[in-house]
Amino acid sequence: MEEKQSLQNHRISLASRQFGIITGVSDVVSFDVTEIVLETEMGMLMIKGKDLHVNRLTLEKGEVDIEGMIDSFTYSEGGHRKQGDSLLGRLFK
Repeated sequence: MEEKQSLQNHRISLASRQFGIITGVSDVVSFDVTEIVLETEMGMLMIKGKDLHVNRLTLEKGEVDIEGMIDSFTYSEGGHRKQGDSLLGRLFK
């Protein structure tokens, strides 16, 4: 029952290919103006586009707001980062 509940927490809401709200996010692995990589409850999520920005990041709630011209969303299993290597940890090295 727990697994079903956590799977329902991951959602993507996209408006006009420019504004997105993603829930069920456990970490922001990397981001720049052409690519955002998120660790979600459903696996790694790669978002590609142009002029991408992370407007709001609330890891306590597992929510990320993004903006820019979004071209694609791609999921993959596994991770791109080492365990325990969070965004804040990488920023303050």
